Amino acid sequence: MKLRSPLVLLALAACAPKPVPVASPVAPAEPPAPPPRVNPLLSASTLPYAYPPFDRIQDADFKPAFEAGMAEQRKEVEAITHSPDAATFDNTIVALERSGRTLVRVQRAFGNLNSSNTNETLQALEEEMAPLLSAHDDAIKMDAALFARIDALYDQRAKLGLDPESAQLLERYHAIFLRAGAKLGEADKASLKALNGELSTLSTRFEQNVRAAMKDGGVVVDTLAELDGLSEGEISAAAEAATTRGLTGKWVISLQNTTIQPTLGELKNRALRERIFKASSERANGGDGDNTAIVAKIVDLRARKAALLGYPTFADYALGDETAQKPGAVDAMLDQVGKAALGKAKKEAADLQAIINRQARSEKTAPFTLQPWDWAFYAEQDRKARFDFDQAQVKPYFELDHVIKDGVFYAATQLYGITFVERKDLPVYNPTVRVFEVHDADGSVIGLLLLDYFQRDSKQGGAWMENYVDQTKLLDQKPVIANNLNIPPVAAGQPVLLTFDEVTTMFHEFGHALHGLFANTNYPLLSGTATPPDFVEYPSQFNEMWASDPTVLANYARHYQTGEAMPKALFDKVIAAQDYGGGYATLEYIEAAKIDMVWHELGAGKTPAAADVMGFERAALQGSGLEFAPVPPRYHTPYFSHVFAGGGYEAGYYAYIWSEVLARDTGAWFHEHGGLTRANGDVYRARILSRGRTEEPSALFQAFYGKAPDVGPLLEYRGLDAPKKKK
Repeated sequence: MKLRSPLVLLALAACAPKPVPVASPVAPAEPPAPPPRVNPLLSASTLPYAYPPFDRIQDADFKPAFEAGMAEQRKEVEAITHSPDAATFDNTIVALERSGRTLVRVQRAFGNLNSSNTNETLQALEEEMAPLLSAHDDAIKMDAALFARIDALYDQRAKLGLDPESAQLLERYHAIFLRAGAKLGEADKASLKALNGELSTLSTRFEQNVRAAMKDGGVVVDTLAELDGLSEGEISAAAEAATTRGLTGKWVISLQNTTIQPTLGELKNRALRERIFKASSERANGGDGDNTAIVAKIVDLRARKAALLGYPTFADYALGDETAQKPGAVDAMLDQVGKAALGKAKKEAADLQAIINRQARSEKTAPFTLQPWDWAFYAEQDRKARFDFDQAQVKPYFELDHVIKDGVFYAATQLYGITFVERKDLPVYNPTVRVFEVHDADGSVIGLLLLDYFQRDSKQGGAWMENYVDQTKLLDQKPVIANNLNIPPVAAGQPVLLTFDEVTTMFHEFGHALHGLFANTNYPLLSGTATPPDFVEYPSQFNEMWASDPTVLANYARHYQTGEAMPKALFDKVIAAQDYGGGYATLEYIEAAKIDMVWHELGAGKTPAAADVMGFERAALQGSGLEFAPVPPRYHTPYFSHVFAGGGYEAGYYAYIWSEVLARDTGAWFHEHGGLTRANGDVYRARILSRGRTEEPSALFQAFYGKAPDVGPLLEYRGLDAPKKKK
């Protein structure tokens, strides 16, 4: 029944027969004013496991929540710093762990939403808040009185009787404050604060330019004929992308974050392939969103920061807190793997050039030299010839939902006994996001997992894992983890069919998710993925192994229409082709890692001018001896967000290959001990996945593997020649 307003009721009463008056009429009471809106970010979420109330959070909530969070933590830290009691582990270190809970909640919600579902308002706030948050962090970590309490505890650590995890927490706090400049003089502290503030602003601008370049750099296609080679679903997606940009009747090939775009392996039109490659590789290099000047400034500021802290280069500073320890160790590993990759890539290139030449003779056309935009297209032909299958044959067996439930989740259940229950009662920030409750083997709840798999203009490129809530016994929190990919969306009613690379990426990111979900630590600073970059990628690289494991692949590789398993003959070919293209894939990565290292091995005052940034990159590749024209680096400097957007991979992009050494060693360990079994999974979970940084990563790995890392399994896995032993 529809209720009427008081004004309507009064109007109806005026038209009714009038009764004999008995008393003066009483005016109706005014409806009570609605209660003032409460900012949902200022208190802990009441949803299960402190899951963020996405349906209640508004953009306007973030700024006052940031301000309140910083003010709250300042008071908490001042109380610790100026306590009249002598420093103890509980009143100083544990108290610091408990501080800033509002700010952490706001930063997690804002940072993750700004990556996954951004808009102009959030981006403007990001730029405004970046230097303020940097200054807030510096004020805490450079506080001489606070550091004096930490330093006193550190000096007497052997007498405190701490358990191993608590001892590690004290070690980490001391190292973090030292690396933040706690022992500098006041003048140097002021200089460092200014450098940090400027760096935070520049990194934010860099990433915003990259996002804009990806969105604006999509290649517009005028005729359907130019899209020959793409599937019906890919063509529909390109048409939808054009429509959303107001280009009805055209098609748009959207860009992903890497240099090489997925469509280059399918498009027959060579001119269009070249357009796409150039649009991708020239992003943020010139024009309004030019990042070259920003890069030059970031590198200079980082070098000056390192010098202030007593390090010869920023690479020395960054690696001092990672497993690798020294730039020389990273360079030696990159050179060793890179030379093997270059040798194989040249053989692969010769095979592709032979295909080009044969086709030119057959078609009586002029041959051409293999270019970067040709590689994926002819590699797909070569793969088909060698293994008698192509991606078009394979994709119908990799339907998204089957891969999630019968692949990614299945492998985790077999290894760890965990199960997944989809929850549709929790709010999401985009309709395509799915939420799963993760249960342990005993039925208890581990935490929540969000899957945000589709590409959209409001989302940054690439694939990543993020925490909305960290696991910590101290604060009685269960983890809330998100996995993000950028799978091109399809038209309504069309199946989401994946390439095997996309499948592997799903397993990779889920390895990160497991690292966060299985965290079993007391303190948030040591929980889950709070490890150095060259260790944090280890569980994710290892989890990729299960994408091509015969038992797992047989369970999820089923035709999306018939449900039939992938035929054994095709199955065997997919397995046999695993290391195809290993030279290319490894070399493009090593090139990017070398670019990162060379930038950050510059001393203060040695940074090139903005106009010379791309020339410096070219010279770095040439000087490494790994430059090979048909194989461009996975990222060029102007859109190398891992390194220049403040994500923690500066002088650390090598981490993927360093971690993969550990991952392939772990794969060898699993095979030696029986493969996909609960017993093996339980050992790995207990010794690696649950431990976070409760012990230094190299010690954790040594305790699990039983010996030092060995590069041999990695080279074998990637199909590279093992290094020859000296006689």
